[in-house]
Parts: sequence; structure tokens; C-alpha cells
Amino acid sequence: MKRLGSILLLILLVVVVVLYFCVKNNYFSNYFSNSQTDSLSAYATFDSCPPQGDAVSERAIELNRFKNRYAFPKPSDFSDDISLAKILEPGNDKDRWPIGKAARIRGYVYEVKSGGIETCNCREREELDKDSHIELVADPMQTGKLQRMIVEITPRMRDIMEHRGVDWSTEMLRDRLLGRWVEVEGWLLFDNEHELNAENTNPGHPRNWRATAWEIHPVTSIKVIDRPVP
Repeated sequence: MKRLGSILLLILLVVVVVLYFCVKNNYFSNYFSNSQTDSLSAYATFDSCPPQGDAVSERAIELNRFKNRYAFPKPSDFSDDISLAKILEPGNDKDRWPIGKAARIRGYVYEVKSGGIETCNCREREELDKDSHIELVADPMQTGKLQRMIVEITPRMRDIMEHRGVDWSTEMLRDRLLGRWVEVEGWLLFDNEHELNAENTNPGHPRNWRATAWEIHPVTSIKVIDRPVP
């Protein structure tokens, strides 16, 4: 019995010494930090598509880098004064907010569909390699084109969520979200490629198909909620 106690004491001593050197050399902090960094750094270039996509112009390259962000916003990144109602307010809104902010908004899902072939995704044609477009309105009784905001799921965020056991395919998003109230979080983006398609920045144009060029792009969280109380 005495010998067993000595062995256990020796084992405990070895464990303490190992832990001491691990802490001293920042092994654990480095391990977890590097694991998290490594897990996300793989998304810098995703499916052979770099952050700038295959854009050529400096303007498109800069825009694509914002669209292809894959970091999740921190609490300090969110602006509490942004809502769907404020985003949909009429008037030239090009400089209404800074691109670097994150937003949390609530709205009614009018439509969910696959996006087009875009330079941000290196002009890929497969559904999983294209953005998912979710069209939000503030009132389900007012769903005209000029009353909608677009929020977008990107291929990078879709893959990140898949590894977390969440299906963000366009088909699943449509099945789960269409006709529901949702709360959306993510990075705020002014998509200048659609500046001339938005009523706020190109008022009165007959081919406008959205209220604003502001988007949440990429979306980093989306959940179904009860209808907000007015």
C-alpha cells in the first residue's frame, strides 16, 4: 500500500512538472490559438479562389475582398443603431455607414435563391460555389422590389457552417426560411456593383430591383424568430 502511494505521488509529480513546462512555454495558448487560426486561414483561398476572386479592376478587387471575409464579427464590431427600417429609409445612402461595421437586423424573408456567376467566386457555376441571396422586407404586406434588402450567404461561410453541422445550402435555406421572420448577423457592405439597380442611389429607374445597395455580406448568423412586436 505504501509502495502504491509512492508510485501515485511520483506520477503526480511528473504531471505537475509537465504542466509547468507547458504553461511556461505557452504551449496550450499557442495550440488553441494556432488551431483556430489554421482552421480559418484555409478560407483565405477557398476552392482555389483567392479573396479578390478573379476580378481585374482595383474597385472590384477591393469589393471582393470585403465580400469574401470569413472572420466572425466580435461584439465590438456591431453597430446598435442599424436596423432594417433604417437601411430601407429613402435617400442617397452610399455613405450612410462604414463598411467595416457589423449589423444585426430582423426582417421577413420574401425570397431565397441562388446568386449569379460572379467574379468574387471566380465565376464558378456550381450551386455550392455561388452566393445564396436572401431578400428581406420589413413588412410581409409590402414586398415590392423597391422595398427589399439583400443579405448573402457566401461559399466560404457555407463551408464553415457545414463543418459545424449546419446546412446553409440554398435549397435548405429556402425550405427553412422562406416566409419566416429571421434575425441576421454579419458584415455590412455597400455593393457598388448594384448602385445603379437600387432605388436609393438611382431613384426612379425602371429597372431597379432593390431598395438599397447595402447588404449584410457575408451573413455569419441567421435564425428564425417570432414576428417582432412593433
